[in-house]
Amino acid sequence: MSTAELKKRLYIIIFEADTPHGKLFDVVLLWLILLSIAALSLETVESISESYGPWLYLLEWIITGIFTLEYILRILVTTRPLIYIRSFFGIIDLLSVLPAYVALFVASSKYLAVIRALRILRVFRVLNLTSHVGQGEQLREAMVKSWPKITVFTVAMGTLVLLLGTGMYVIEGPEHGFNSIPRSVYWAIVTLTTVGYGDITPHTTLGQSVSAIIMLLGYGIIAIPTGIVSVELAQTKVPPRQLRTCQGCMTEHHAIDARYCRHCGHFLEAE
Repeated sequence: MSTAELKKRLYIIIFEADTPHGKLFDVVLLWLILLSIAALSLETVESISESYGPWLYLLEWIITGIFTLEYILRILVTTRPLIYIRSFFGIIDLLSVLPAYVALFVASSKYLAVIRALRILRVFRVLNLTSHVGQGEQLREAMVKSWPKITVFTVAMGTLVLLLGTGMYVIEGPEHGFNSIPRSVYWAIVTLTTVGYGDITPHTTLGQSVSAIIMLLGYGIIAIPTGIVSVELAQTKVPPRQLRTCQGCMTEHHAIDARYCRHCGHFLEAE
């Protein structure tokens, strides 16, 4: 087998989940991710760490070594490694191994390896849930279209809580815990979102009346962003996609009958 053929075969196994070997490769990685996160979490339990700390440490380094090898292979088999390195999953793959090496100098940084959980997003590729992938793209597109309206809504809410917080500062005053406008704004945010920590509470009749109005207002306000996204979601349609990865730009999820990448125009080779 020539080097080019080996490289192509490895590319299909590593980057394509539509093939049996590719699916097996991703399934093994998923189990390693879950095992790594479990080991990292158990290591923070004092009783378990005292008894099995060295074994958990060894397991973590074995998994880190496998992920490091996988990351290097992904760079070697792709035709444009810089595109992969700068892609979303390329960055996630790098960040999933870096904490273990940084921990050699800063011990606490190893817990940042929990970012490996983001790699579980590949479960959609592994299970070949193309409809779910399409729904994910539909949700993303709806969120993008909703962003201007949500931005306006957020600015309006910021102005509202500033006015409400300032008003409560005037009504209640420092003697009732509202000792500054920023702290009063914090109370307004907690109350308007119906979280209600209770660390600051109004004591005057007027303050309690205003609080009641803010709480009722909060129920209606919370529904607004949901309604904005729901409308855009209902109007967004995403065609079915296949789980193909472009070797040119690493773009995934092309149309079922696509022969060229929808992003860069690179030819999509048959598997």
